[in-house]
Amino acid sequence: MKNSSWIRAWMGKEPKGGSTKEHRVSRADKPEVAPRNLWRLAASLLILQGVWLGSPAQAQRSDRKPLSYGHLLQKIDACKTESTLSPATTCQISKVEIDPSRSVAKVHLTGQQATEPPQDVVLLDQNNELIEKLRNANIAFDVEPTADNTAALGLVMNLFLLFLLMAGLMMILRRSASSSGQALNFGKSRARFQMQAKTGVFFNDVAGIEEAKEELQEVVTFLKETERFTALGARIPRGVLLVGPPGTGKTLLAKAVAGEAGVPFFSISGSEFVEMFVGVGASRVRDLFKKAKENAPCLIFIDEIDAVGRQRGAGIGGGNDEREQTLNQLLTEMDGFEGNTGIIVIAATNRPDVLDTALLRPGRFDRQVTVDLPGYNGRLGILEVHARNKKLASEVSLDAIARRTPGFSGADLANLLNEAAILTARRRKDEIGILEIDDAIDRVTIGMTLNPLLDSKKKRLIAYHEVGHALLMTLLENSDPLNKVTIIPRSGGIGGFAQQVFNEEMVDSGLYTRAWLIDQITIFLGGRAAEEEVFGYDEVTKGASSDLRAVSNLCREMVTRYGMSDLGPVALESPDSEVFLGGGWTTRAEYSEEVATKIDQQVRAIAMSCYEKARRLMRENRPLIDRLVDILLDRETIEGEQFRQIVAEYTQLPEKQMAVTR
Repeated sequence: MKNSSWIRAWMGKEPKGGSTKEHRVSRADKPEVAPRNLWRLAASLLILQGVWLGSPAQAQRSDRKPLSYGHLLQKIDACKTESTLSPATTCQISKVEIDPSRSVAKVHLTGQQATEPPQDVVLLDQNNELIEKLRNANIAFDVEPTADNTAALGLVMNLFLLFLLMAGLMMILRRSASSSGQALNFGKSRARFQMQAKTGVFFNDVAGIEEAKEELQEVVTFLKETERFTALGARIPRGVLLVGPPGTGKTLLAKAVAGEAGVPFFSISGSEFVEMFVGVGASRVRDLFKKAKENAPCLIFIDEIDAVGRQRGAGIGGGNDEREQTLNQLLTEMDGFEGNTGIIVIAATNRPDVLDTALLRPGRFDRQVTVDLPGYNGRLGILEVHARNKKLASEVSLDAIARRTPGFSGADLANLLNEAAILTARRRKDEIGILEIDDAIDRVTIGMTLNPLLDSKKKRLIAYHEVGHALLMTLLENSDPLNKVTIIPRSGGIGGFAQQVFNEEMVDSGLYTRAWLIDQITIFLGGRAAEEEVFGYDEVTKGASSDLRAVSNLCREMVTRYGMSDLGPVALESPDSEVFLGGGWTTRAEYSEEVATKIDQQVRAIAMSCYEKARRLMRENRPLIDRLVDILLDRETIEGEQFRQIVAEYTQLPEKQMAVTR
């Protein structure tokens, strides 16, 4: 019995120590095959096929004790003995069905019910003894082999495996063909091409840069009514260079030109020309202009042209690198031996100082359009454009927002209204109100609001520092008025701030007077002066570090660039220039060491004079400062009008100083 059980376990028909069902579950729990390795998958399928097809059928589970081959022979012998001695005795075996293909015999016992399944007995390879004993015992038996579909199923599995291998091979060949095609197309232009530019932007969608729009309107007219100009001998401009600070709308203008012109339009970035392979950039330039000539008249827009148009020979030893080859090819295509009639190139950059002079000459870029920061009317127009899809409250005035945002670019104004809309949604309001606009301006210019500080020495020190700035903004005659002062911290390490409303005309024109600059330096030093007057020299903190840097830079510019010192009306330094832009290999001092000493003395004299003035005003108004600090600690924010009313109780300021410049 033990040996036969071991034989069945060895043959795989019944696992040792467990049932057949448990054996099937253990096979199903094999780890999944990684789909990325094709050969490992194929080998696994082949092994699975052999295991699946080679495994004999499993015996059905029964509640009865399994009948072994030895027990079956004993029962047959008993039937034979009983039949000879006492024919009336009933044999325990009524019928035996032998399946030689599965090596299994189904034994029907005497007296068992019809619903009960027969017992399966595993047979040996040769069963002549069993058949002979069944005949001698007069037991009915039948030999019926079951249909064997193993060969057909194995053929199907082999065909499926072959199909899987062929599909993987085709996928590998297709990828290799695609890679080789890309390798041959390195020199092709990557410019986006549209027969009629569908940018969705027109001149009506561009505001705040009317002068630039007028310049580019002529380009659109050139493209639409070419004969009107050529009949008079006029030549269509070869190129237009858009120059201006970031966010002023250079790319938006190019989209508007494409939308208005209605001609084929190519757009590409300067960085897309140059690759790591030699000659690729020049090849792409040739391919771009070849396609443009086939579709002339057309527009080519190159964004950030400074990535490929920098001055040649700027590196150490000059060099003939890939970028220079690309630039040389671009120069030749724009105005070379063949020319490019009917093609207008529009380029944008915020670094015109680094561009090669050959690229800027007439014939290549005939026009340079400056897209500068918008003035009041420009900011108002930009706000009207971006407010079309915003739900503004009735009390919100775009005119007031435009007056409060001098120096903002178009991108800054768009971001301002977007931040206000986000704040409105977070606060679960239906319309954008004045509070959201104010918070959005602070978030864009200064930073995100953080949790207020607890009442402590640090909070009181910050309050004295900011009140020192705000008081000088109110007391000094030539300063711009205070907008608000707060001690609510902001992101970036800002503990508080005092904000001015700058004169729009002065900011737009850049014509700052000496009196305004002196008062501005004094305001920068107001926080440090308040700390020293209230807490003493030993308690001065590093909170004024950014103010001191601003003072040093402003004083030095007054002495060396603006001629606003005792050294006279001379410019001793030029604006900072970048390194390796082709301007020369070495830098030389523009003044002697003696003049350098005098410059340092003048810078220090201006700073110390303003600092003494700030400390004097702090001493004279010490009770006022203490009251303002107490109010600021209680409210955490004081608006400019409230601040001036408190100051007016202690001082008699000129009426013009009490007015709020909005």
